[in-house]
Amino acid sequence: MSQPQPNDVTEATSAAISAQMQSLSLGTDTSTDDARRGFIATLDEPIIRNDQGRVVWDLSRFAGFIGQSPTTVNPSLWRMAKLNLHHGLFEVTDRIFQIRGFDISNMTVVIGESGYIVIDPLISVECARAGMKLIREHLGDRPVTAVIYTHSHVDHFGGVAGVITLEQLQATHIPIVAPAHFMHHAVSENVYAGNAMRRRAEYMYGAALTAGPNGYITTGLGIATSSGTVSLIAPTETIDHSGQRLILDGLEVVFQYTPDSEAPSEMNFHFPQLRALCMAENVSHNMHNVYTLRGAQIRDARAWAQYIYEADALFGDQTDVMFISHHWPVFGTASVRQFLTDQADMYKFLHDQTLRLANHGFTMNEIAERIVFPERLGAVWANRGYYGTLRHNVKAVYQRYLGWFDGNPAHLDPHEPVEAARRYVDFMGGADAVVKKSRHSYAEGDYRWVAEVLNHVIFADAGNQAARDLLADAYEQLGYQAESGPWRNFYLTGARELRLGTPKPAMLGTGQGAGMSGALSIDMLIDYLAIRFNSDLGGQLDVSIAVHLSDTADRFDLIVRNGVVRRATVTLAGVCDAQLSLPRQAFVGLAYGVIDLEHPAVTCTGDRSVAAQLFAACEQFNPRFPIIEP
Repeated sequence: MSQPQPNDVTEATSAAISAQMQSLSLGTDTSTDDARRGFIATLDEPIIRNDQGRVVWDLSRFAGFIGQSPTTVNPSLWRMAKLNLHHGLFEVTDRIFQIRGFDISNMTVVIGESGYIVIDPLISVECARAGMKLIREHLGDRPVTAVIYTHSHVDHFGGVAGVITLEQLQATHIPIVAPAHFMHHAVSENVYAGNAMRRRAEYMYGAALTAGPNGYITTGLGIATSSGTVSLIAPTETIDHSGQRLILDGLEVVFQYTPDSEAPSEMNFHFPQLRALCMAENVSHNMHNVYTLRGAQIRDARAWAQYIYEADALFGDQTDVMFISHHWPVFGTASVRQFLTDQADMYKFLHDQTLRLANHGFTMNEIAERIVFPERLGAVWANRGYYGTLRHNVKAVYQRYLGWFDGNPAHLDPHEPVEAARRYVDFMGGADAVVKKSRHSYAEGDYRWVAEVLNHVIFADAGNQAARDLLADAYEQLGYQAESGPWRNFYLTGARELRLGTPKPAMLGTGQGAGMSGALSIDMLIDYLAIRFNSDLGGQLDVSIAVHLSDTADRFDLIVRNGVVRRATVTLAGVCDAQLSLPRQAFVGLAYGVIDLEHPAVTCTGDRSVAAQLFAACEQFNPRFPIIEP
């Protein structure tokens, strides 16, 4: 199918953007100078490939992102897109350097007594390797002497095998430092709801969009996400309390443990000798997500703010420079402390004011329409909603405390979307009438309402082309207006799929992150097997299966009963209906459905049919399930 031509902005969109920009009362912006400061070098060709020659990172597609913003991009978001495009090796301060613009995140290196301490080695092995090559070319060929993971999101550990191999780690006993419970959270977030998160992430990060004025601009948090090989090496040192100290390659590091902040497992840390503070991803040059649109557990805005206040109290007056896991550093003690306070006040404000209005009886949608920052707080560039937004973050605070139900009985047990849509369309006089009225709303610039009503038409009749085309046009205008990178990407991806259809999956999804299967615990594997189990197909099973992992000597028993798959809490002492013997990696394959009982590595004794029934009832997930249509 040929690519549809995008629309230009309407007068209503142009007016909305102008009104927003005129309402901004922002102070002096030193961001461009700070983002350029300390530049040393970058790649001659800003493209990174894997060993097979496939491009995993390509900055050349953003070559036209200079000058004034096009009319199809919110100027405030265009500002952030240009700032994120500064790429290469930068000096932060004496002995601290960063690779920026080689992925959505930053990789930081600190020169120790004998080598490099590497902090947050990006998403992809290939990008981390390219970053280390640039570092060694310009700073010297030193070995890696320590690795620090600031937190449990994949863009801060996935490239570790491009920095150090498991064999090097075993030979040299290099410390790999991470906050407590890192491994559990690093893996579990990508497993249990992984297929759904990855599909929604395609929308959030605009994976199918073409970079340019009518398409992809930025994530807000960084340029884009790389698409290379993801790896994970388990930590050897754990940080579980604030004030904990380590000596890494001759440098003292003082840690602040910040669980349930931007990530469930996260930490900040300070280098006293260098007067440098790493705030991980707990602060950034934009409003972050209290709820991320790809889907994840709601973050604790109150605790998040408190950790930032605490960091200022612990380290603020001992810090000359602050570096972070995204964006550029903040220079000067006074600027660092002001930045920390402004970010903490932002998260505390949206937390407290959401609950104030909730306690007056307002629902989350009503609160989102009412809350605005005080003039001083809203005049801070780093508090702009380039990634998270005030509107969806206050909804997240509401949900954390009060859940999805707003207390109105009409919303307690609504029809599911298709059935509700059919009824809405019938009540509104049929699809043709809704489309006709929507054209008037579109002409008036009420794109939010067009999206609301035409979504019902699509869910009542996904083949209604007139509705699809007009809804795509409305999403497009909403995307052009958005200051948030993820909001723009969601709208424009929705428009694309309305016009071209939901993309067909190249293969069935397994939920298994490349390079991460070795980090899955047995309980996680069983949990994922249980998630794949369709109780409609296997709900009558009442069986037990003994499992022996031949290469690790692990033994455990599975119970399948009442539509539930679980690990037996006590050993069943040889009375299981069937027995499986297989290597650990083969059990991973069974859990994810990439092999079956016929695989040569699997030995099944006893009643083979019960094991076959269990795995036959386990589903695969479609990685391209529909979002904008039923």
